[in-house]
Amino acid sequence: MKILLSNDDGVHAEGIHTMADALKPFADIVIVAPDRNRSGASNSLTLEQPLRVNQIADNTYSVQGTPTDCVHFALNELMKDDLPDLVLSGINHGANLGDDVLYSGTVAAAMEGHFLGVQSIALSLVGKQHFATAAHIAIELVKQHLQNPIPTNRLLNVNIPDLSVEELSGTQVTRLGARHHAEAMIKQKDPRGHDIYWLGPPGKEQDAGEGTDFYAVEQGYVSITPLQVDLTAHESIVAMNTWLKGHSV
Repeated sequence: MKILLSNDDGVHAEGIHTMADALKPFADIVIVAPDRNRSGASNSLTLEQPLRVNQIADNTYSVQGTPTDCVHFALNELMKDDLPDLVLSGINHGANLGDDVLYSGTVAAAMEGHFLGVQSIALSLVGKQHFATAAHIAIELVKQHLQNPIPTNRLLNVNIPDLSVEELSGTQVTRLGARHHAEAMIKQKDPRGHDIYWLGPPGKEQDAGEGTDFYAVEQGYVSITPLQVDLTAHESIVAMNTWLKGHSV
């Protein structure tokens, strides 16, 4: 089995190497990841300048680009003649829950794999300590996929509580929750007296009830959310057609 690993925390991040070390005993691993932290890059592509790629170790490549660039390069160039069986993105240093997935470079890397026809999974540790637990979950999901392929062409967004394996409550299939709006911008001055602005912290959970990814993780469960890329609001097409006809000149 061949697995492509990527992330948004950078090619030297603890999470991606913990997962790689855990998977190496039963899979050929190729790492293609950004040369630095690109958290929040979402699905951005580098279009106005070339990608610079450096091989920094056996089957490990550093890309001066975004997480999406990394997977795009790996599948369309580096591995185009021998595509991987899976794309795994992570282990992210922190959660990707609810509407965080819209901004997440971790989810975007998995989404690019999905776009390009390879089953893909994004994995995030809801914390910064138990990366071994998240790697254990990655192994379990990969083994299960080997024995019985994932029964959907959706990409999977997996969030693992920051607990030991023994402390986990189990696994739940969930839907995305939602947050309140982010807090206000933080305005400061730079050393030259110019105004600078920081993004405020994420808003508190708004939709975090039973069945959501927020709720599952809070209860100690691994959350697995199947995501679809088609953003069309199909149920609104008839209403929109009616609206347009009613307002036509």
